[in-house]
Amino acid sequence: MRNVRKCSRTGCLEPAVATLTYAYSDSTAVVGPLATASEPHSYDLCEAHALRLTVPKGWEVVRHEGAFAAPDPSADELTALAEAVREAGRSDKPAPAPEPDGPSGRRGHLRVLPGRA
Repeated sequence: MRNVRKCSRTGCLEPAVATLTYAYSDSTAVVGPLATASEPHSYDLCEAHALRLTVPKGWEVVRHEGAFAAPDPSADELTALAEAVREAGRSDKPAPAPEPDGPSGRRGHLRVLPGRA
C-alpha cells in the first residue's frame, strides 16, 4: 500500500485529496484530483484548502467539478490501529498496582518525600 500524502499547506496535517498546479504562461491555477505521484512543481491540498484557494488578480482558477475522493489509508495507519486494538483487548496484562496513600505516596501532582534524620 502507499502512504497517505499530507496537505502541503504549512501547519496542516489533513490528508491530501487534490493537486494544485500552475500554468504560469496562462496565469492559471488548476486544482484537480490527487495526482498518483507527488511532483516537485505541484502541491497536494486537503479538501478545505482546495476549495478555498484564491489566486492573484488577473489569474484564473480551474477546479475539479464534484467531490474529491478520500485517500486510501496507508499500511502504517492500519497496522497502528490493529496493534492498539490488540493491546487494549489483551487479558494477560497485569493490573496496575494502586499507589500508596502515605507519607511517601502521591497526592495529585505532588509527591511527599520522607525527611532525612
